[in-house]
Amino acid sequence: MSDSSEAPYILILYYSRSGGTANLARMLARGVTEQGTFSARLRTVPPVAPSTEETLPPVPEEGAVYCSKEDLVNCSGLALGSPTRFGNVAAPLKYFLDTTADLWMQHALVDKPAAVFCATASQHGGQESTLLSMMIPLLHHGMIICGVPYRVAALNQTVTGGTPYGASHVAGPTHTPVLSEDEATIAQAQGARLAELAEQLR
Repeated sequence: MSDSSEAPYILILYYSRSGGTANLARMLARGVTEQGTFSARLRTVPPVAPSTEETLPPVPEEGAVYCSKEDLVNCSGLALGSPTRFGNVAAPLKYFLDTTADLWMQHALVDKPAAVFCATASQHGGQESTLLSMMIPLLHHGMIICGVPYRVAALNQTVTGGTPYGASHVAGPTHTPVLSEDEATIAQAQGARLAELAEQLR
């Protein structure tokens, strides 16, 4: 199912409402491309509507285009990002992952490296539980989880977001999507490490 003729890329798949998760995705993409082996492919998922009759255009009006299963199958590595919803992954991203049982049956993602990242409104808003919960379906797919090692100096000094489980952002009471310097550094480092692992595993 993989297209070997396609230029290698790392898929950065995320859902974002306020912009913080999208900004983390862009910094991971920068880390991927600066590593030098892969391009970064940014993709998102549509929101889940309360009404099943609501339809959305096939391409969003702004931001990343919607992810396809082909994007997922043909990637050399995956970074998965979500805002936190009560300490867990947002429903639109979970919904997309729930549709990948056919890929699980085909072992399409086995041995690909994967990373997770998230954003919260508050400092103790469930970042680590969200990141850990996001890893579970990736482990079921047989993917190899890539965290952030403490050799990344910003991880030891951050007072905003950033964890060894994955990059993160704290929006704070003003709900700012702007990343702190440490958050941006950690996200970029995680993207570069994901690309390095993908190169080693190819």
